[in-house]
Amino acid sequence: MLSTRATGFSQTWRLRATVLVAGLAAVLLVWLASTTRPWLGVEHKVFDFFTAVTATRQVDVPVVILAIDEPTFQELQLQWPFPRRLHAQLLDRLRADGALAAGFDMVFAEPSNADDDAALAKALKAGLPVVLAASREKTESVNASQWTEVLPLDSFLGGRAVAGQVRVTPDDDFVVRRHTRHEDAFSARLAAFAASPQRNAALDTGTFLIEYLGPRATFDTRSYYQALEPGLLPSGFFKDKIVLIGRSVRTAVELTGSQSDMFNSPFSVIDGADRLIPGVEVQANLISNQLTGGGLKPVEPALGLALVVAMLAVLGLVGMRAHPSVTAILAASLAVGVWLLSYGLFAAHKRWLEPLFPVASVAAVYGSAMLLNYVASRRRALQIRTMFSQYVPKEVVARLVERPDLLKLGGEARELTLMFTDLANFTAMSERLTAEATVEVLTEYFNAMTSIIHRYGGTVDKFIGDAVMAFWGAPLHDPQHAEHAVRAAIDMQIAMQELAVRLTERGLPTIAMRIGVHTGRVVVGNIGSQSRFSYSVIGDAVNLASRLEGANKAFGTGILVSEATAALLPADIVLRLLDRVIVKGKSASIAVYTPCADAGLVSLSAVAVESFYRQQWDASEAAFNSLLQRRPQDGAALRFLDRTAGMRVKPAGLAAVEPLSLDKL
Repeated sequence: MLSTRATGFSQTWRLRATVLVAGLAAVLLVWLASTTRPWLGVEHKVFDFFTAVTATRQVDVPVVILAIDEPTFQELQLQWPFPRRLHAQLLDRLRADGALAAGFDMVFAEPSNADDDAALAKALKAGLPVVLAASREKTESVNASQWTEVLPLDSFLGGRAVAGQVRVTPDDDFVVRRHTRHEDAFSARLAAFAASPQRNAALDTGTFLIEYLGPRATFDTRSYYQALEPGLLPSGFFKDKIVLIGRSVRTAVELTGSQSDMFNSPFSVIDGADRLIPGVEVQANLISNQLTGGGLKPVEPALGLALVVAMLAVLGLVGMRAHPSVTAILAASLAVGVWLLSYGLFAAHKRWLEPLFPVASVAAVYGSAMLLNYVASRRRALQIRTMFSQYVPKEVVARLVERPDLLKLGGEARELTLMFTDLANFTAMSERLTAEATVEVLTEYFNAMTSIIHRYGGTVDKFIGDAVMAFWGAPLHDPQHAEHAVRAAIDMQIAMQELAVRLTERGLPTIAMRIGVHTGRVVVGNIGSQSRFSYSVIGDAVNLASRLEGANKAFGTGILVSEATAALLPADIVLRLLDRVIVKGKSASIAVYTPCADAGLVSLSAVAVESFYRQQWDASEAAFNSLLQRRPQDGAALRFLDRTAGMRVKPAGLAAVEPLSLDKL
């Protein structure tokens, strides 16, 4: 016993160690996958989804966009770039309206018409805070990459006109999600003009994820030409506002070479919003983030790793002890929990926890554990299939393989219906046959009977010489076990008649089969030693079923059914009452029956037997004689008539009617 426990203990820990190694390997593979572009693409789409769901679609900062769009080109009838005197006129209008600041999201790096440049330079120095776009351009060569600062003309800078970096770095799908805040950034300089001294000192720097307020045109956007033509926008419209001027053209051929200032929108993921968003509106979102304290910070990698380790530890501890369905529910709950945690941090705390890696890690560990469990289950399934394939129908074996928990090893008390069969006159037949021929006949007989037992969901317990022991109701529960057993017995006798005819045609003696059927409570399970056991049943009900099989000789019947079985049968299975019998060691008698399709015979037999036990000898003899007219040489009737004659000659008061003892048959 100690050795067996030690072996089981060793196997358990070996399995757990294997699961641990497989889980770590699965997490490593997930981590390697998380460094690939397709993985990052999926993470980006999750970020876009959260962005689209949580966006307020409301603007709480004084930002107005003047878009150089298709209506502007149509109204002004000018080619790009516009004469710089128009920008000068725009600045004059903004200054007159009391604008807070202006930002040109376009780089004035080269001279144009001298008069136009002079007009713009004069307007820039007129006092309105203005930020002019600057950029960094990358030049690739065979030997190296070089970054070049592209700044506005010196004549445009000075006073309250400063340069600000507008460069943003989109991801592979051309969505701008990250931005590094620094003091000379275009958005930071404009935000500084709008912020109070206290707020300005508290502006955060570093890398942030952009918190988009909404899809394209969420910010108040007007066409560029509307600010130039009097009357289109009311006087004072720009008062105390930051005005951003930039390109927002999708179809104009004049800007074909400038499409790099258009980016994909994160809102196109779920709401069908315009796929493109102009760079000037990206800058508007950056300004809003800085003025309102918006923007999202990634969760520190160490915290994300700690979360993964904690989840996998919980999954592992529960998985080693709980049912697979509980483990599956836990794994699904952890995955859903990660999504909810990530969304909650995103929406409520402006923190970005990448959910894909934790979820994939849980799925990978659970999947690897389930794969190992599947292999172990397959091994157990083969053992179960090998154990039961010879005894129960294929459907039952498949069910046990699917649900091995239905098979309780060791034994359990259960009500079953039991069957014993035996062949009459088989000894005489076997004396005329060789051993090989005897086995051949038995094989044909067993094949015919076993197929019928299996067809009705029965379990073949064992073959005992020429006898078959079977039962119904285990290993799978069968609420109709009694009915199925009796129907199987009827079909088995029909098949036996056909088999007897075939054997007779071979010149062999005629044989017949006797069947006893009884329902009772027994212990069923794997019975035996640790080194050798079999799935079987034990109990008094087994003995009674065996005795009923032998009692057929006394009644001249082929099937004998106990009253416990008869009480569970449907009305369409008609039974004939034969007698009441008593088993050695028992004080109570039981009624025994046999299937009978002759309703008249069933009625006569019931009257005759009941009259006999009421000591109504005349009525009993009359009924049995009538029965013999319908079925001459009926063994049960002849036996009753002999017993009745014996009872008549007994002295009055001593004629106690006793049930038939099976042990004396």
